[in-house]
Amino acid sequence: MMSAESTATWTLLAFQAGGVQQLVSMIPIVAIVGIFYVLVWLPMRKKQKDFQALVENLKKGDRVVTTGGIYGEVVSVDTATVILKIADTVKVKVAKAAISALEGEGDKGDKQ
Repeated sequence: MMSAESTATWTLLAFQAGGVQQLVSMIPIVAIVGIFYVLVWLPMRKKQKDFQALVENLKKGDRVVTTGGIYGEVVSVDTATVILKIADTVKVKVAKAAISALEGEGDKGDKQ
């Protein structure tokens, strides 16, 4: 027969082994979260910071494209808005958040 001390010792060892098994079973979940963070969150964060820098550095004369696809030239910049000149006599007030990009060399529209 086993004494009470040895029974308690075996119970404690079994409990500790179960805890280790639970930790080992969590490793794949932690690895998936880590991979997701590196592949999704970090690039998204960088893109958001780049966009924020673009919006903050807008200045008069920049040629931009809005999220609605309107090409225009920045006439003035306020705290939250931008005035765009989209034709010779047409100016529109647009939220800074609606600016999607600076107009690049390759995507300039037809000038008439």
